[in-house]
Formats: sequence, C-alpha cells, structure tokens
Amino acid sequence: MQPGTPSLFGRASLLAAVEARLATGGGVALHGPEGIGKSALLDAVAAAATARGELVVRLRPAAAERRLPYAGINDLVAQLPPAAPAALPPAHRTALAVLRQGTAPRAGAPALARRLVLPGLLAHCARGQGVLLVIDDVQWLDAESAELIGFAMRRRPGPRVRVVAAQRFPDPVGRHRAARLCPAPVADLLVPPLAADDLTALLEASGLPCRTASRLHEASGGNPFLALALGGAVAAGPAWRPAPLPDPARALLRRRIDALPPPVAATLLVAALATEPTRTALVRAGHEDADRDLRVAATAGVVAVDGETIRFTPPALAAVLAEDAGAARRAGVHDALANAALDETDNVRHRALRSGRPDADVARDLVAAAERALGRGAGRTAAELYLLAADRCPRSLAAERFDWLVAAAGTALTAGAPTLAGRAAEAVLAAADSPARHRVTARLVLIDLAGQALADMGETFAAALNEAGEDVTLIGPVRLRLTWAAMLAGDPGTAAGWAVGAAAAARLAGDPGTEAMALSALAQIQRISGEPQWEQTLARALALPAPAAPGWLHMGPRYLAARFAMIDDRLDEARAELLTLLAVAEHDRTGEALVEVLRSLSEVASRAGRCREALRYAHRAVGAAQQAGLSPGPTWYTAAVAELTGGSLAAAAGYARRGGRASEQEGDSLYLRRNLHALGLAELRAGDSRAGVAALRRLRELEGGATDPMIVRWRGDLAGGLAALGEHDEAARILAEARAAADKLGAHPGVAGYLDRATAVVLSESGQADTAVRLSAAAAEHFAELHQPIEQAHALLVQGGAERRRRRYAAARLAIGAALAIFLAAEAKPWTEQTERALARTEGTSAPPAEAGLTSTEARIAGLVRAGASNREIAHQLYLSVKTVEATLTRVYRKLGVRSRTQLSSQLSARLATRVFPDSVTAIDA
Repeated sequence: MQPGTPSLFGRASLLAAVEARLATGGGVALHGPEGIGKSALLDAVAAAATARGELVVRLRPAAAERRLPYAGINDLVAQLPPAAPAALPPAHRTALAVLRQGTAPRAGAPALARRLVLPGLLAHCARGQGVLLVIDDVQWLDAESAELIGFAMRRRPGPRVRVVAAQRFPDPVGRHRAARLCPAPVADLLVPPLAADDLTALLEASGLPCRTASRLHEASGGNPFLALALGGAVAAGPAWRPAPLPDPARALLRRRIDALPPPVAATLLVAALATEPTRTALVRAGHEDADRDLRVAATAGVVAVDGETIRFTPPALAAVLAEDAGAARRAGVHDALANAALDETDNVRHRALRSGRPDADVARDLVAAAERALGRGAGRTAAELYLLAADRCPRSLAAERFDWLVAAAGTALTAGAPTLAGRAAEAVLAAADSPARHRVTARLVLIDLAGQALADMGETFAAALNEAGEDVTLIGPVRLRLTWAAMLAGDPGTAAGWAVGAAAAARLAGDPGTEAMALSALAQIQRISGEPQWEQTLARALALPAPAAPGWLHMGPRYLAARFAMIDDRLDEARAELLTLLAVAEHDRTGEALVEVLRSLSEVASRAGRCREALRYAHRAVGAAQQAGLSPGPTWYTAAVAELTGGSLAAAAGYARRGGRASEQEGDSLYLRRNLHALGLAELRAGDSRAGVAALRRLRELEGGATDPMIVRWRGDLAGGLAALGEHDEAARILAEARAAADKLGAHPGVAGYLDRATAVVLSESGQADTAVRLSAAAAEHFAELHQPIEQAHALLVQGGAERRRRRYAAARLAIGAALAIFLAAEAKPWTEQTERALARTEGTSAPPAEAGLTSTEARIAGLVRAGASNREIAHQLYLSVKTVEATLTRVYRKLGVRSRTQLSSQLSARLATRVFPDSVTAIDA
C-alpha cells in the first residue's frame, strides 16, 4: 500500500519519519490505541521495502496465540528462504527443530543454541538483501518469541536488519515492549488521531456524504476505524440525529475501558454522568483519588484533562460507560452527584435522573431550573432541562408538556445543541394531540437543522404550510424558509415570490425580524438576477429592527449590506462592518452566523491583498463549521479562494472539488456554482486549460439567465481559458454578455477593470497585443485606485504577457517585475510562483536552469546580467537596492565558479544551449 491510498490520509509526515529511521538501520516502535491506523502504516512500510527488493518478514499475532510458546518464531522462520536454516551449524539446526515444536528450553548449551538461532538466520539473509521485520500487535506476541527476537536485536545485527513494531496501548505488559524488539537506535513514535481535514478526506473516499464525514471527527476522536464504523450508521439518518453505536465500535470502546483498572473505570463513570465533569466534582462525589485515576486514564488516551475540565476521547466512551453500568448503579452515581452539587440546577437535574418515573413535582422543578439556566445564558442546559421535564411529565400535565417540548426545541436550536432540538421537535410531531401551532414550530426547527440540504425537506414544508392555515405569525417564517430553499435550488423566480409573501405576512403579524430577513433575501435575489431595484429593497430591510438572535445575523440586512460592499469593491467599508458583526457572531451558539462572517472576512482579505489574513479566517471558518456540524460546501469554497490567493493551487483544487461534491449532495446549487468557479480557476492557473474550461462551462449551464457579473466573476476567467484553447469567438461573446449585464445594472467601481483585463487576455491570445497592452495597463491603474493589489498585479501580469508577444522584452520585464513586487508584498504565494515563471520567460534564454543551484532571485539577476543590464538597472527593475544586487551576484559567482560578468554570461550560454523555452504564453500564466 502506497501513501495516498485512503487508509493513509494524513500520515505522510509520520511515514516519512519511519522511512528516515529505517534508511540508516535500527528500528521503529509505533504506539497508539486500537483502530488508529498502525496496521495501515505497517502495510505501507512493508510495501515500500518489498518494492526496493528487500526481504520483508511479517508477524501478525492474535490474542489467542499469546500463550502458544514460539508461535511468533514459527511464523517468522516459515517466511525465510529455505537456504537460511540449511546454512545454520548442526547444533543450531537441532535447536531450531526443537524450538519449532514449541517445547520449553533446557538449561545450558541447548538453551543458548536456541537463542543464537535467530541471529544466525537473520545474518545469513542479510548477506544478499536488506531484511525488514514487521511486527503488528506486539501485545499479542508470545513471551518466548519476544524474548528470542529481543535477544537477536540486542546482538546488533547490523544496518541491513531493521524492525518496525506496532503496539496497542494501554498494554498491561508495558509501553516499551515494542521498543525492546527493535535493534538500536530506536525511534519511539506515537500514531496520533487524524486531523479533521484528513479524516474527512478518508471518509469521503470511503463513500460517506461530505457533511457526514465533516462532522465525524469529534465523535470519533480522529480514530479512523471508529469513524468508519460510526459513519455507516450516521449516514442513514438526518444530520442531527445520533446514530446507534455500531457493534464493532462498541466492542472497541469496551476493550479500551476493560483495559483500565476498576477504580479508574469507576471514577470515569462519575465523570460520564456529571453535568460538567471536573476534578472538583469527582472529589466531591467521593472519589478522592480522582487526580491519580485521571492521570492513568489520560495516559491510556481515554480522556483529555485541561485544568479542571475533563473530556472523553472519543465522546462515545462516556455513553458506553453509562450504558454498561446498569440502572441501579447509575442511580447511585446520580444520587452522589446530586448531594455533591454546588448549583441548585445541577442538583435538580441529578435528582431527576435517578429515576425515569413521571413525577409532577420533579417536572415543575426542572422547568424552574431551566428558566434559571436560560436567564444566565446557559441555553444548552436549559434545553436539556426542558426536555427532561417533558420526559418526567405525568398525564395530568399533558398541555404543559407540549409547551416544554417546544421551549426545548427552540432553546436547543439557538444554543447549538442540534441533537436536543431534533429530539424535542420529533417528540411534538410524534404526539397525535399536539396543537397545530406547536407542530409548525417543530417543523421549522427540523427545517433549520437541515442546513443547506433543504431540497430534502419537501414533505416537511408542505405539512408546515398546511398546519399554519391562515395564521400569519406562522406563515411568514414558513415562507421565509421556502425562499431560502428556492435560492439554494437555483430558482430565483420562485424564491422572489416566496420572499414577497413572507415579508407581507410578517408585516401583518408585527414580526419585523422575519420581515427584515425576507426583504434581505429578496434584495439578494434581485441583485443576482440583475434587477436594479435591489438597493431600494435593501434600504427597506435596513430600516427595520435587526433579528434579535445572534444566530440569524447572517440572514439579516446588515450582513447582506456588508457582502454587497465587498462585491462592489468597497473593501474597507465591508471589512469594518464585518468586524463589528463578528463581535456579535462570537455569541452565536449554533455557529452558522460566526462561520458566515468569518467566510466574508476571508474573502475581503483575499481581494484586499492580505493573503495570510485570508487563510487564517478561511481555516477558522472551516474548523467552526466542522465543530458545529454545518454543511461544508460554503466553507470549503472560501478555503479554496484563500488558497488560490495565498496558499497553493493544489490545496485550492482539493477544497473546491470537495466543496462541489458536498454542495451537489445537499442540492445546494448556489455553492456548487461557486465551487466550480474556484475549481476552474485552480485548473486554469495550474496549466490545465481544458479542465478549467470544462468546470466553468458547467457553471455557466447551471447559472442560466442574466446575472450580475460581479458577484461570481467567472465570465472573464472562462473567456481567457477559451482564448487559450483557440476558441476566440466564444470568448468574445461571453465578454459581450458580461458587458451588457453590467450596463443594465449601472455603474460598478470594479467592472471596468475586471472586463478590460479579461478582454486584454482574449485580445492577446488572438494576436491583438497592442490593444491588449493598453487595456491591461488601464485595468492595472483602475485596480490601484481601488486599493486591490492582487487584481492590480494580475493586470500587470497580463500586460507583461502582451508586451512579450510584441517582442518588447524590456517592457514585459518591467510590467511583470512590478507584478512580482506586489505579489511578494501581499504574500500571494501561488501568484508569486506563477509570476516568477513568467519573468523567466521574458528573459528569453537568459535564465539559468534549475540545476545551476540558484534561487529564483539569483536566477533573475544572473539572467539580466547576461542580457547586458548594469547593477543599477537590475536594482531598478527588480525593486532592489544596488547593494543587494552586488551581494547576490557575489553568491552567484561562487555557486557557478566564475569571477566576472563575462565568465558568467559564457557559462550561462553553455548551460542553456540544450534548454528549450516555450514561445507561447497561456492566458493565465502571462
């Protein structure tokens, strides 16, 4: 198995560390919990050694073989060439025969002979080829085999005999057993949990939906086996519903618990049932050795302790502990926790959990505790208490039960507790006698829990509209969500109709928050559709009170106004407003508003040339979306855009592909189109014009009619890609359509520069370089006035390419050198690399080849020297000081072994005599 197969996502650096240790002899001891991927790593190491022609001997002992003497040695010898045992001295061959019968050694010479068998066998094999001994599940290797292997390795068998051994922890035999089976020097390496992105990629490759894969990291603790086991069950239900723990996963977690000493497991049970497990809570509940027990548990990898806070890794361990304890033992623990509670709310909760029997007094106490928790901002606790009150509610309080369930659903939704919200909402709908108003509210909660996957909620929408009847207080919220569903489906006409209806109903109901969101959605639809009245609609929305809950911030008019400021290239205004909104969104427990504000801040930073900031905001948004279990398509699009500007083209393409798949799975046409744009750009800039054009053509088909060309700016990119493929007429038609749409919408600060630059690319490719130079230069000046350095430098890059086509190499170097300086200042890494390649081409054959060992700056300076430029001219062209040029030339002379400019030019000419430089320049790569 080679790196890059699904089992090895995220293991490249660890695999490289293993190979580096083995390359010089010695051994590697791998440690990690069951299911973490140790066997997959061993498979990769063994496959690489086999490909190098080495003898690979693999031991895979099982638990049942642990008490079979010499079982491991028998397996080892069976894999050696027949000539190896035949080459042993007679006494050693006799000892080997006895050993393979599994009999105990006698004292004296026969016992020593047995110990010397394995060193002799390995030494014989190592004469002809390298030997790699791969031992998996060291904890199951029989003690007799382990002793003989350890003895052989202590004899220092030489650099051609290496060992890599994997051991599960916790292991009662001891953590260092694997290391004792390796020859010195030994690298002791921990196999860590997979990072969130790597685990998501692994699960996607295994066929799980993107959103399911994205949210399984926390549930599995980054354990690949556990994530795959959980994924099959999770994928079958809605995103919020916890799936039953599959038997393989349950068995794995039980084995980890069973490996702990009983007192430690007892302490962990208290932590599993506590409202908020802390060291203090455990001690107050009677576990005075809690610190010691937690140290043991943390060493075993079942909990993570941060100060007072205790967290199970993975969280499902707590559920298995509680379930296996039994009802009577759980009741006793809850009784101890109730007595130990310092908070009245905590006391009420644990008293209620002692028994599941209905009790009116307990139910009312829970409701009172929920209201106290809600008053102090503990929404998740309040939601749990409301739901618990409904569960303990007797028949005499049936009417109050529905009120409590609706309160639990709504509170849990805004508190970012989707499982509680879904449970409460489904409990309302499961009751035949629940009031229609409560049923509509419950359906709205389930719709909101669906995220971007509103295309699957058709039946829920229909039932909600039917049950709402003529009640405008319910009709408005239902129509608002139908608006969002139609927008995601790419149906602006239907969306606009629902938005108008939602605003009208909300106005009649006196619900300004819903009305403002409906008008915001309508303004967005109008803008996307190229209707100029969007400004009046947005102004009406801004005049209304903003939605009260932070979780609705991203659907309101202030956020939309900031987005439009970004689209209109008023970047400072957009950033200032978004930073203000960020302070509010930080209090959003659902995470969706926070994610959206972070996404927008990243996109603003990308356009403003703050590449590092763009990457930071984008990856923070990706992490927040994963933690909240939100749809990943939008955040992966934002990450792709940030990577295009300041990261890497390969990472950008990866995010865009995954984002496109996620959006398509959820029926999100809006972000499918945006991810296609990012993917098309990544492919074009990587030099694959056909793949880039294919992605952008699909985007064009999905978008359909006339839209604002400045929202998703794909037209110029598609035109450039088509021109690079020689399809100039189609490229010109696309640009004409874009200009017509822009003229319909009126003045836009950036439209002239954007379309002029795109036109220059097409004209340059079609042989009209003079006009292309003029248009791209004008675009560069335009973007400079707008303070958009990335766009300005891109225009200069296009200008340099057109100058090169006119054979005006000095002018080309000047334009591309200016672009390079801007990209360097902005830390736009992929643009910088692309521009350096373009600059080398403007120097004809003057750039030295890579094998000369020069850096890109040294290569450019050497090339300019060969072209006859003075140090001062070089400094002016590359925006360097003369002293820097002189110092760089000194290094170049030393590397190339020359002493003068004349010798440098002569050597470069000789080195470049066989080097071919392309004479054509693509639309994207100047």
